[in-house]
Amino acid sequence: MRQGGRFQGYHFKLMQKDLVSGLIVGIVAIPLGMAFAIASGVKPEYGLFSVIVAGILISLFGGSKFQIGGPTGAFIPVLFALVMKYGYENLLIAGFMAGVILLLMGLFKLGGIIKFIPRPVTIGFTAGIAVTIFTGQIANFFGLRNLAKHESFIANMKELGTHLSTTNGYSVLTAAIALACILLMQKRFPKIPGSLVGLLVSTVVALLFFPDKVATIGSTYGTIPNRLPSMHFPSLTLEHMRQLIKPAFIIAMLGGIESLLSAVVADGMTGTRHNSNRELIGQGIANMAAPLFGGIPATGAIARTATNIKSGAASPLSGVIHGIVVLLVLFLFAPYASDIPLASMAPILMVVAWNMSESKAFIRVLKTKGAESIVLVVTFLLTVFTDLTTAVEVGVVLSGVVFVKHMSEILNTAKVLPDPSHKNEKVAAHMVHDQHNCPQVSIYTIEGALFFGAADGFDQKLMEELRRQPKVLILRMNHVPYMDTTGEANLAGVIKKVQRQGGTVLLSELQHQPRQVLNKTGLDQVIGEDHFFEQTGGAISYSMTKLNRAECVGCKHFAFHECEKLASPRVKERSERAALAPEIV
Repeated sequence: MRQGGRFQGYHFKLMQKDLVSGLIVGIVAIPLGMAFAIASGVKPEYGLFSVIVAGILISLFGGSKFQIGGPTGAFIPVLFALVMKYGYENLLIAGFMAGVILLLMGLFKLGGIIKFIPRPVTIGFTAGIAVTIFTGQIANFFGLRNLAKHESFIANMKELGTHLSTTNGYSVLTAAIALACILLMQKRFPKIPGSLVGLLVSTVVALLFFPDKVATIGSTYGTIPNRLPSMHFPSLTLEHMRQLIKPAFIIAMLGGIESLLSAVVADGMTGTRHNSNRELIGQGIANMAAPLFGGIPATGAIARTATNIKSGAASPLSGVIHGIVVLLVLFLFAPYASDIPLASMAPILMVVAWNMSESKAFIRVLKTKGAESIVLVVTFLLTVFTDLTTAVEVGVVLSGVVFVKHMSEILNTAKVLPDPSHKNEKVAAHMVHDQHNCPQVSIYTIEGALFFGAADGFDQKLMEELRRQPKVLILRMNHVPYMDTTGEANLAGVIKKVQRQGGTVLLSELQHQPRQVLNKTGLDQVIGEDHFFEQTGGAISYSMTKLNRAECVGCKHFAFHECEKLASPRVKERSERAALAPEIV
């Protein structure tokens, strides 16, 4: 997608639409940016810095026309654990490294790889993140005091239980007002940002009726500055890179997944098509720049992108305007944000957690009660009780095992013979039985991918047949779309065993990819170029020239048209029963 194409036919009326949508999304992003930062264990202004810097750069350099970038809920458990273990400065370094990884992925055109992460894995870890976010806000919702923060989910739950007696009724009331406003806006006035309304109304109520009774941003984190910090390059050393490469990679992968999912959602809403590699480049640039101004990692935000589109956005300019709006609000109103109660922020994140949990999709996969539902549950539980890295790694590996198992079950290797009742005498497995089975020619049809997970079953099936030592083995492979080197090796073993027994192997209807594999390994030369046939009928006709005629005399199987003639060679052939090559498909 060229930059020119994104602004083609742009005019003043479209700019007006971008101004309106940018203003709306900017207002929506302010409470979310602060809330995500607080939940990640850092000061709220760091979330705003990320909204401004990363939000503008993602819109300028990304591959989606309507993408809105910034901090998102998906990052919270990863960033919180990183801050707990390494501190805020190292979070900036990890964020910068993640930006470099994303940039390289985009430059090397790896945007399509991220799409291969199985859906049960993404649903599982997204639901797990949602649980972590939701439970992480219980303390602020109830105004609990003196809680120690832990990386472990169980330890944090124990901490909540221990301090439940410190519940602050004013905090609960404040949070309840904010939650009610959010839910009411979503139901009655969906175009009005419910999170901002809930934040403002609950803050005003707390200031007017019970000031100094609830913890606020100012009392917990200090006054929010009304300016961007000066540009500062983090201290990046080889030791830092070695220490932080794993969390940086997880941030990059998570950011890549969410940004591309958001771009796909935008495509579906607008009928456009994003450039996945360019999107990763834009995400990389944004995440390299945000830490220079103290910002936390950012990615494409699905809900804000959808709001941008619904508000009438016409170009990437709306995303730039959204960042400028947040910057202006920071300049003008930052001191007032210090009075916002933490209890007002909690319901915002709880609603975000519920919305991102994909509960309907979660239940739908569970209802399948198959292997994929196990992958989903394992990924979900590992995300909650261990960490996201372990969850994704195990989930992807389990999905791979499930895929291999399913594919191996799909491969079908069956012995067949021509069916005279069929118009084209199509080969069929039901034609093979004790009284109808050629002792010298074995025809097998193979259906499915011949790869490492299925090759052993293929090998065993044919090796049983080779104990009969057929003169000719015909392998009909028109339904084998793919063959890997393991499948090729097993096929080579079968071919060499037939040849050692003095027999011949014929391959019919071979598809392009398996044919290329045989060509590259040289197995086609071992088989013989004249032993490949476009039609199985041609292979059967050729096989008749390789038979031991003496063994055919007196045979009662009559598997082929030619059998009656071969079984009684002294009977004068009638003209109407001339041997014709069967046209078999």
